[in-house]
Parts: sequence; structure tokens; C-alpha cells
Amino acid sequence: MSDSTDIPEGYKATELGALPEEWNIGKLDHVGILIRGVSYKETDLGETLQPGFLPVLRAMNIQTGSLDLKSNLVFVRREKVSEKQILKYGDIVIAMSSGSKSIVGKAAQIHDDWNGSFGAFCAGFRTQSKTIDKEFIGFLFQTTAYREYIEKSACGTNIKNLTIPHILNYPIPLPPLPEQHAIATTLRTVQEAQEKTHAVIAATKALKAAMMKHLFTYGPVPLEEAERVALRETEIGPVPEEWDVVDLEKILKIPVRNGYALNQSKAKEEVRTYKLTAVTKNDFSYKYTKKIGVDPSKLENYWLTPGDIFIARANTPEYVGLAALYRGEEKYAIFTDLLVLVRVDVNIVVPKFLLEFLRMPVSRRYYQSRLKHTAGNFPKIDQNIINATKVPLPPLKDQKIISEIIETLDQKLAAEQSRKEALDTHFASLLHALMTAKIRVSTA
Repeated sequence: MSDSTDIPEGYKATELGALPEEWNIGKLDHVGILIRGVSYKETDLGETLQPGFLPVLRAMNIQTGSLDLKSNLVFVRREKVSEKQILKYGDIVIAMSSGSKSIVGKAAQIHDDWNGSFGAFCAGFRTQSKTIDKEFIGFLFQTTAYREYIEKSACGTNIKNLTIPHILNYPIPLPPLPEQHAIATTLRTVQEAQEKTHAVIAATKALKAAMMKHLFTYGPVPLEEAERVALRETEIGPVPEEWDVVDLEKILKIPVRNGYALNQSKAKEEVRTYKLTAVTKNDFSYKYTKKIGVDPSKLENYWLTPGDIFIARANTPEYVGLAALYRGEEKYAIFTDLLVLVRVDVNIVVPKFLLEFLRMPVSRRYYQSRLKHTAGNFPKIDQNIINATKVPLPPLKDQKIISEIIETLDQKLAAEQSRKEALDTHFASLLHALMTAKIRVSTA
């Protein structure tokens, strides 16, 4: 609660801080009910949506601010679902139990007419008051105040659980209905901009995937001329007749090498160098940490140069074989043997061209099918497997054209990602400001 001397004129002290005089404080059980999810057995499930079955959401369907109504569904016999458990427009689905602290309590509102329900590890909140704007309540479940409340409320050691009272006792601000509606409308406008940006990103990714498939099959020719390109079958699929297909080791400037195996206990903290730590799954970029100390004289063979490619050689299976391109932003060295350094002869191959081929499904399948599992260690691939990677080798001029086409799409993606991040930041800031009355919106 704020000190009374800090309360602006027209505001009052509440358990939620200083709020306008005309705002009330309530709890969720004042404005709605919580509905338990559907319990079912394996024998109650169908493989697909078919007559007599309904789709049922699980915690994994609860995304940030939205529900995934298309993937990871289970299909449950209709008689196992009560009428109350059928989702209605404006209902909020909440993850009530999870082994992950970040998932328990996660909530999202349904904005579609969708004939389905939610599982037993979830619950549904349904408003039952004419003094409440449904969208306003939906946005309250996205606030940092809600997340902080959940983190304090969830109980359990390995599995975190929420009870119905945990949710229904959550204290909420209750502005007058017209202001609730104005707040929800303002936030929804920003959310729509976010959704449009997400759609552009998804469309650009789909375009890039289709373009890469075309370029690595037919070369840099227009779509309408693809059928005129003479192809030949190879280990990596059809390619233009004039392209070679070679082992990766044939196009290297130096042999493939693992990163430097740093002994953390003997690291010299007074020497500041850099360590690459991961290749991420979603965007094939890399993370890095600073403050890793080691004698630089030991790193002669591990410093990266612009155009180097590194490949994840040991990690969880879905990460092995992921590749990223080092563009020379700062001076980095590879310290971990989870990564492999690949430095190509730029007189033979354009690094960006090779990178994009390593991201193609055929390369991913090659590495995934050759994983070695050793006791107590991550699944991994060895240098011989990487050396034997079959790669296409078009004329250098074609490689450059293909690389430039893909780079243009990458720049488009990067711009949209930046826009998405800016909108996400703006939404979070605006959500907090509106729900705490730091910013007021007109109800006229």
C-alpha cells in the first residue's frame, strides 16, 4: 500500500496500491466461477476429431496471451464432457498443475466460437457478472501482478499446483464498466498489431522455406522456368545437372575442430575473453557469455573469423546439427566442445550458402539419423560425420545469388522480429500502466 502522502488527488490507498476513488477492489469469485477440467482415460480418446468426440486443450495449448486451438489437441468422447465444461467466448483457460514453475498459472482467453473443452490439469474461469467486461478480465490474467500472485500461491515440490481458492481469491481492480471497456479496447488494439506482426513473420518464414526448397533444387531461376532445368538425382535429392555434390571436408580451409575444452576451475578471471554457449533452435542464432577467463595463448586455433560456421555437435537431440554463421560482431572464441568450428574456403563456397543448406531438412535428417548416445552424456555427432556431410556445390556466382536472395528474406524477418519485440514491450508497459491507473483512458 502506498504512503498516504504519495497518493495523488482523486486516488485512494488500497491493497493494490493507489487507485482512483471510483475504482473498487474485488476478487475473481465476485465476478465469475472456476470450472474444473475434463478427466478422461486412454480408452476415452480418439486419434482424430470425429463424430462423438470433442477437442480438448492442455497446458501446452496456453500460449502467451492466446490459445493454440489447432495443434497438440486430444480428442475425448463427448459424453465425458459436461455442458458446463464446453468453452464459451470469453472463457479463460488456466494451467492448474505442472512440473514447470513458468507454466503453472499460465492463462489465456478464448476469442473464437470453438466447440471444445480443456483437460483435468487445467481450469476455466467464466465471468458471471454484468458489471464486468470479459476482455478486461482476460487482460488481468496477463499482468505481472497476476504472475507474482501465482508464484506465491503455487504449492508442491516437484509438481506445482493451484487450487480453486488460489484463483478465486486473486484480488483485482474493478474500474467502472465504461473504463473497463476502454482499457480492454486500447489493449486489444495493440494486441491486434502484435497478431498482424506474428502473421507477417509466419508468412515470411513460410516463404523462406519454400524459396530455399526451390533454390536448392532448381538453382536461382524464376519459378516459371523451373521445369526447364535439367535435374539429376543425388544423395541430397534432385539438383541441377551442372552442380557438384561433395563431402563437406572437400571445401574446408582448415580441418573441422571442436571448441576449446575450458577447465573452469583453472580459468584466469583477470583475462577477459568470450565464450559461445549455444546455437538456439528457433532462429539458429547463437548466445554468448562474457567474463570467461583463460590464457589467450591457448586459443590460437579457436578464435572465430567472419564467415565461420559452427555446428552444435552435442546436446538434446533436436539441437544436434543446428548451425549458425559468425558475422564478426565482436571477437569470440569457441570454448565448448559442444560446438564444432567449420571454416570454408571462400574461393570455393560462399559461407551463407553453406549455412542455409545445413538448415535444410535433408541436412537435419542426416545429423539426426547419426546421433550417438553415450552413457551420462548428451547425444552427439563426431567430426567424421560432419566431414562426410554431402553438400551441393553450384558455380560460385549461383551461390552468391542464392545467398543474396535468402539474406533479403532474413533482413525482412529481422525487421519484423524487431517490430514484434517493440510491440511486446509496449504492450507489457501499457498493460501495467492501465491496470494500475498510471494511465487513464477516455470513456467518452
